[in-house]
Amino acid sequence: MLRHALGKTLRFLGYTVQYGCIAHCAFEYLGGIVVCSGPSMEPTIQNSDIVFSENLSRHFYCIRKGDIVIVKSPNDPKANICKRVIGLEGDKVCTSNPSDFLKSHSYVPKGHVWLEGDNLRNSTDSRCYGPVPYGLIRGRICLKIWPLNDFGFLRASPNGHRFLDD
Repeated sequence: MLRHALGKTLRFLGYTVQYGCIAHCAFEYLGGIVVCSGPSMEPTIQNSDIVFSENLSRHFYCIRKGDIVIVKSPNDPKANICKRVIGLEGDKVCTSNPSDFLKSHSYVPKGHVWLEGDNLRNSTDSRCYGPVPYGLIRGRICLKIWPLNDFGFLRASPNGHRFLDD
């Protein structure tokens, strides 16, 4: 009786560990569902919108300008942030705020990206903390799931003029 109960318990623990490893790999390498909070990505992503973030792009270095990414916050490693990629390594980016009279520019260093929220007036982003290491990127948002009336692929940046091409 004890041997039977012990066998069932060990079998259950074995399955739990196996399925836990599968779930971990799926969420780490394939993607997952994310609830976004805060106003920095409005109007593209509203507070409490639910999105799908795929993680393969970051592993294969397929992140491009205009992509919306989930990143470990440079200010708080326990938090994730959602921002749009404005510049990749070697790109020239506008580092000033839209309201600044004099515009300043800089180049994104090797191994980094420049991130900005779509709501430029209410976003803490690379204009505050500088370029972000590529290694902090957790995933790329590719689909909005909720609310259902906004289901689908994400819109282009309302700040397309901030992408520099020289």
